[in-house]
Amino acid sequence: MKKSSTVETPALYLNHNRHIGVINYSNEYFTDTFSLINSPEFLAVVRLFLQSRGHNESPEFEDLSAEEYIGIIKDVMVDQTNVFERYSQEEILQSVEDLYSFYRSFLRIAVVNLHGSDVVAKNFMMMDNQFNDLIIHFYRSVEEKLQGHVNQTYRQVSAGSSACILTQSHQWPIPAGYEALASIRFIDTLMLRPPMMMATPSNKREGVFSAVQTNPVEKFTGNSDEWFCFPAKIGESLAYIYFHRDYFVSGISLANLFEVADSKSVEGKKPDLILFFGLAQTEGDTCHYYHDTVNDLWVGEVPYNDKTTYFGYMKKMCLTLHNLHMIEEHKLPIHGSMVKIKFTNGKTKTVVFFGDSGAGKSESIEALQEVANEQIIRIETIFDDMGSFTLEDGVLYAQGTEIGAFVRLDDLSSAVAFNNMDRGIYLNPAEKNARVIIPADSYENVIAHHEIDMYVYANNYDDEVGIHRFTDQEDAKKTFVAGKRKALGTTDETGMSTTFFANPFGPVQEEAKTRPIIDDVFKYLFDHDIYVGEIYTHLGNDKSRDSLHESARELLKVLMES
Repeated sequence: MKKSSTVETPALYLNHNRHIGVINYSNEYFTDTFSLINSPEFLAVVRLFLQSRGHNESPEFEDLSAEEYIGIIKDVMVDQTNVFERYSQEEILQSVEDLYSFYRSFLRIAVVNLHGSDVVAKNFMMMDNQFNDLIIHFYRSVEEKLQGHVNQTYRQVSAGSSACILTQSHQWPIPAGYEALASIRFIDTLMLRPPMMMATPSNKREGVFSAVQTNPVEKFTGNSDEWFCFPAKIGESLAYIYFHRDYFVSGISLANLFEVADSKSVEGKKPDLILFFGLAQTEGDTCHYYHDTVNDLWVGEVPYNDKTTYFGYMKKMCLTLHNLHMIEEHKLPIHGSMVKIKFTNGKTKTVVFFGDSGAGKSESIEALQEVANEQIIRIETIFDDMGSFTLEDGVLYAQGTEIGAFVRLDDLSSAVAFNNMDRGIYLNPAEKNARVIIPADSYENVIAHHEIDMYVYANNYDDEVGIHRFTDQEDAKKTFVAGKRKALGTTDETGMSTTFFANPFGPVQEEAKTRPIIDDVFKYLFDHDIYVGEIYTHLGNDKSRDSLHESARELLKVLMES
């Protein structure tokens, strides 16, 4: 990493390589343009901006030192017209516009340390709004003086920060060996400014997470300036997700995917899962997990590199740890989507679509909505990617893990995309495999005990159209366990592939422990005459969706008549 790519003052951290900024309101909070323009933070921004410019293209004005550059802006603000004897208004204006755009190109996370203060808790959003107003007022004042007239159109963009978080220290029973975590603050409350458009160097996940024999906590040497903890409720698991500040794109995105554990859920509570995201080194420079049987903890590690900036690493490592925890409790992790459908004929059906990435789970749900006309009153998403089946007291029920959905933009209908635009977090929207994270359901409903009316495998590789119900338990189990699909490029796989139980996030790692649970679940399904089948999505071969719509019509008919 080049020295010039990162700057840090007591109140500001900027990493140009990752386009991440952290603004610490607790160390310095600006309320007027005078204190802002004279601050070391503004100087650091200008210096990094000037260093980032190519001298072959930049105007002569940008050959100045950061101090001289700021001096010119000060002269403009107090109407010292002699500055235009050497540099034209147009030249200065263009550079100031570029400086403003440069600053706004960073994901800027404002941080306020709560320290148990109710006043701070109630007013942190007002503080952040006032800072945003200050930055935009500062920019417009300089802009309008240089252009010689006021604007006719004003756009209220996120000029100061992209999001603001409250952090809090908590006392929890830290096991022996984990003492280095004591100083890391927990995220308590988040304020996002959607729609958020963020870019990362990587846009695809690779490989499968594997076990290691050494606890990753032994490698953790982070401090409270560089690391944060996102306390998450993943299903009914409590997870402490520790991430380096250069991974704030993923850290902030978690808020649209998992329920933030409140203070009551954290204070005095040992988690089920711990994840370290951004360790300086890991074994083989890949992602691993460790089962701390002494402290009953599943611990994950993800290395600091460009590849792991893709949000899929954050999400899937969290889910892998959760699924391993579920398997240990004799629960069956399900890679799929679960919806509760209310029909106009008065019936309500709960359907689980099962399959690996790109098989057509979400697409099947959308196709069902599109062909239903007015026969469906409502489709409620219980989980979008991962859930679990539990056999308890002779009854099978399903639960979800996430309160949101992490989906490909290409897979969303325009109606769904536009209806959720103002709540979404968009990742690499201009790239292949562009994604959006949108909230989907309440945590209480996600973890409720849901009965299962239909369990279907999303088959994206066969040529058949419609749906098929299995009459033989072993045939059904064979299809689900094989986990066949035609990969669509959302991971590093291409062509036909097989994954044990279509789930590389837990079952693959613990196949021996998972197989008996699968046997118990399928026995229950067939003993209770629950529909187990497959829907032919054709997504591996036919991109027109005509065949998928025909399959969805047959599924609709079966659901309404059963």
